[in-house]
Amino acid sequence: MKGLKRLMTTGFLCLTVFCSNAQDPSFTQFYSNPIYLNPAFAGSNGCPRFVANYRNQWPSLSGNYVTYAAAYDQYFKNISGGIGVIATHDMQGQGTIQTSMLGLIYSYHLSVTRKFSLMFGARAAWYQKFLDWDKLTFGDMIDPRKGFIYQTGDVPRGGSRGFFDASAGIVGYSDVFFFGVAAHHLNMPNESMIVGESRLPMRFTGHAGAEIKLGGKSKYSNTTSIMPNVIYQYQNGFQELNIGTYVKYGIFTAGVWYRTSDAFITTIGINTGMFRIGYSYDVTVSQLNNGVSGGSHEVSLGLNLNCKKKIPQFRTISCPSF
Repeated sequence: MKGLKRLMTTGFLCLTVFCSNAQDPSFTQFYSNPIYLNPAFAGSNGCPRFVANYRNQWPSLSGNYVTYAAAYDQYFKNISGGIGVIATHDMQGQGTIQTSMLGLIYSYHLSVTRKFSLMFGARAAWYQKFLDWDKLTFGDMIDPRKGFIYQTGDVPRGGSRGFFDASAGIVGYSDVFFFGVAAHHLNMPNESMIVGESRLPMRFTGHAGAEIKLGGKSKYSNTTSIMPNVIYQYQNGFQELNIGTYVKYGIFTAGVWYRTSDAFITTIGINTGMFRIGYSYDVTVSQLNNGVSGGSHEVSLGLNLNCKKKIPQFRTISCPSF
C-alpha cells in the first residue's frame, strides 16, 4: 500500500515537472492577503498593514502542498497611492518542488466622484524555482516484488530557475460595493527547471462584493453586516468559481464559500481593528474527498498599525478581512 501511494505521488510529481504547466497556489481566505489576490489593493487600508498566511492542502497525502505568504502595504499621500511588498514560498511533494517569490507593488488611487474611487496596481516580482532530484523516483528503481530498491539511471538536468514576472490589476469601490480584475504573469516567463521551455500561463481574476449593514449594533460596537462575494479565476484552461458570504458581528466574522465542483470552505475569524486572526477549512466534495486528502487547513494573521498622521479625505474600502 505504501509502495502504491509512493508510486502515485511520484507519477503526479513527474507530470507536474515534465509534462504540464503549473497553476498558482491559492488561498481560501481570499482577502486576508488582498495584494496577493489583486495588486491594486496596495494601500487600500490607508495605515500600515502586515499580514501572514499559512496553508496546508491535502495533508493526508505524502505529496501535499504547503504555502506561506507575508506582505506589507501602506498608503502614501505624496505619491497618491500605496506601496506593497509581498513574499511567498510554496512546497510541493514534501519539498520536491519549491517556489519562492518576492514582489514590489505600486497602486495609484483616484477619487472619481465623492462616492466612487478607483485603484490601479502593478507588481514586479522575482521568482526562484527549485527541483530536488534526490527526492524523485523513477520506473527503473522499481523491483516487481520488493518495490523501490534500485538506483536510477536518470541523469539530473538543471534543477533551478529564476525569472522576472509582471502583474497588474484594477479595483473600483464605493462605501457599499467593490469590484476588481487582475492579470498575473503578463510576460509569461519561462519557468522550466530542466532543459527546454515551459511558459507560466497568465492567470486572470475577477472579483466583486458588497457590504449590507443590518443595523442593531452589537455590544462590541460596529453594526452587524453580511458580505456576499464572488471570485472567478482562469489559468491555462483551468477555471474556478467561488461564491460565498461572510457574516460580521462586532469583532467576530464567519463565512461559507462554495468552490464549484470541488469544495465547501468554512471560515471563522476575529478582527479587533488592530489585530486579526482567521482559520478556514476546505471540505472537499470531489472524488479526492476529505477521507483521502485530509481537506485543507489555512491560518491568517494580520496587524494594522495607526498612521503617524491622519490621512485627509482618504476613503477606505469595505471588503472582507478573511
